[in-house]
Amino acid sequence: MRIRLWNGLLVQMQTNEFPMVDVLRLRPLEGCRLWVRFTDGSEGVRDLSDVIAQGGPMVEPLKAREYFDRVFVEMGAPTWPNGFDIDPINLYMELRQAGALTLVAAE
Repeated sequence: MRIRLWNGLLVQMQTNEFPMVDVLRLRPLEGCRLWVRFTDGSEGVRDLSDVIAQGGPMVEPLKAREYFDRVFVEMGAPTWPNGFDIDPINLYMELRQAGALTLVAAE
């Protein structure tokens, strides 16, 4: 938590509650796992099997390994050729809450 001076008053402000991050890099891993690196230098692995198991026309193609591996970054979000994408901020917050993010040194 950060304290900021506003009109002579001390106001407590939450920091990084909704971090403004994008996915910088990603790599499909075995199973339905996706390694991601965010613009703040943190990285983690998200197992997407729960998302894929929910089914639906947009995630159905991701069940095929060859299609899952075609993931790419578009405008900071993991995206597949059919337009299905994952919100990078929500992905970051899920990984952070699960304790699955690590900060890496600058390259």
